[in-house]
This record gives sequence, C-alpha cells and structure tokens, in this order.
Amino acid sequence: MRRIGVVVNPTAGHGRGRSAGAAVLHALARDGSDVQSLSGSDAEQALLNAREAVARGLDALVVVGGDGIVGLGATAVAGTGVPLGVVGVGNGNDIARSLGLPVRDVESALRAIRAGLTAGPRQVDAVRVRGVGERTAGGIDVWFAGVLSGGLDAAVNARANTLRRPSGTGRYVRALLQELRGFRPYGYRVTADGVDRSGPHTLVAVANTPAFGGGMRIAPQARMDDGLLDLVLVGPVSRTELLRVFPRVYRGRHVSHPAVTVIRAREVLLRPEDEGSAPRPPEAFADGERLGALPLRCTIEPGALAVLAPRIGAAG
Repeated sequence: MRRIGVVVNPTAGHGRGRSAGAAVLHALARDGSDVQSLSGSDAEQALLNAREAVARGLDALVVVGGDGIVGLGATAVAGTGVPLGVVGVGNGNDIARSLGLPVRDVESALRAIRAGLTAGPRQVDAVRVRGVGERTAGGIDVWFAGVLSGGLDAAVNARANTLRRPSGTGRYVRALLQELRGFRPYGYRVTADGVDRSGPHTLVAVANTPAFGGGMRIAPQARMDDGLLDLVLVGPVSRTELLRVFPRVYRGRHVSHPAVTVIRAREVLLRPEDEGSAPRPPEAFADGERLGALPLRCTIEPGALAVLAPRIGAAG
C-alpha cells in the first residue's frame, strides 16, 4: 500500500483549494493508498508536518494549491528522493505549467499523479536558498522550484498580496502602478558564479522556470532540467519606460531591452549595497511567498526534485 501525504492550501484560487483538496484526499484513498492529511493551521505548521512525514517514510507528497504550496512541497522533499505531485488550482500555477501539468483540472492532475506513481518520477532541478534569517534558522534549508523575486518584482508581489481585487494578473498590474509612485532603483551587490554584477537595479529575479505572477515570462529561456539559473537584472529605467516595457514581459520580449541583462549561473549571491544613496532592496519572495531580507545565496541543485510529471523534452 502506498503512503501518500497531502498538503492543501484551502485559500488557493479564491477558495478552490478547499474543495480540490477534499477531492484529492478522497480519490487517493479510493485508489487504495494510505493517505495522510498533512495540512496545518498555517504554512509553517504544514511544512513541519510534511517534513516529519517524509522523514518517517512516504511514497509521495502531493500538494494542492498554487505556486506557493509547490515551493513548500519542494522544501519538504528536495534531495530526499520522495516524489512531489502537484494539483495546481491557484491563480498563477506557473510551476505546474512549466512541468507540463494540467491546471485547475483536478481529475487530469490526479491522472498525471497516478501515471507518475506507476512509471516513476521525473528528476528536475531545484534551488537551495541560504542566509534568509529565520527561515533557515538551525541550518534548515529553504528551496524553491520557480522564480525568486528580489527587486521591484518583490515589492509588487508583497503589495499584490494585500489586494483583494482584481483577480489573477490584474492584481500585479494594480500593485505595480502603486509601487511606481516615488520609486527609485535599489542598491545591490550581485555576484553570479563569482562575477560581480553590482549596482542600482530596478528588478532582480533568479529563475528556474520561465514565468511567475500568472504568466509573466520573466526568464523565457529558463528550464527546469538544465542545471542553471537564469539571473534577470533590469538596470535603472524611468517609470515611463518601465510602463512601456512591462507589457512585453507576458511574451518574454523584454529581454531585448538594453536595460535588461540575463546571466546563466549555478550560484547567485544577492546582498544590499553597503554604502550609497540608493534604497535598500525589499524582502525577497520565492514561488510567490515571502522569504526574507537580503543577503541570500541561491544555488541550483541539478535533479534534486523528483516530480510526478510527464517526461517531456524540455522542462521549461
């Protein structure tokens, strides 16, 4: 009998997570699996539950929700060999899409999980993060599967999380317009594979997948199986120019702008500027969830994440 742990974000997709989670628990139990509900009163408790269950022994961990719950699942299972199943019912679901998985379709997601359990998991890269305060206290690593935001993109993410309307990517557009009032580029010390890329930047993203924020293709060439991070840096630009370029992100066409640099690296160290008049960077987010303040170090770990997803030619 398979032992399967399930973590549900009941608030994902404006409440879709609750009904989807109940359906997943019922379906997996009906399949004859020993199903353990590992959801907690908050994300921290759910992560603790998942880690403890993985340590006791699971055949798979299934997460139900959006990108944030996938990041939680990756932190629980990366490097352990326990495969991760994803039922993407959030607003964005960018990681599920990058894995070739169905979104907002519980039955199709369950079929993909069952197929993966039968055929065996697929190995993809995950990103280990160190140096983010309380999230790594006691030497416990935090992982992410998709995109880390460390500049204006992080500030927009934080503000979007406070907005109730509109839904989907509309919240990010509204949050961007609000954040641009009085905005000045942040001061960074950025090191990619030992090469200094420091200076004032508007946006900093460390990507393992192409998209975040519900379809914004911030790193269009990123792949989950190439052993590399895509570091996207946007230098100082005016608010007018930023608004002009922003729509290009949805098709990944912003990378041709002269202020945009994309660097491929195995490790990226992000630190605030020691001196200078530029504002301090905001707290970083990864897979849509808050990580904490800089400094932080991101290291790609090839094949560290086993996923119950189709084996396709390119993971991005």
